[in-house]
Amino acid sequence: MEDLSGPRVGADMTVEVALSVMAGAGVTYLLVCDEDDQCTGSVTAAQLAVVRGGSAYTDRVRVGDVLTHRRSQGALALSC
Repeated sequence: MEDLSGPRVGADMTVEVALSVMAGAGVTYLLVCDEDDQCTGSVTAAQLAVVRGGSAYTDRVRVGDVLTHRRSQGALALSC
């Protein structure tokens, strides 16, 4: 079983801030929580970097948007 402890962030956090949090905490993934502090998924630094490098990226893209997109594409996230 994977260790799912680590930084928890809100789904409304921007991709840029999430990458900064990861760099500061020295982690490779973040647990994403909803407004009730319930874990809804996870994102990795590599996944966020791909989004940030994409042509559709703006500074308004949120971590929750990344999760929603991954789920619609059938990608799996760490379970909480």
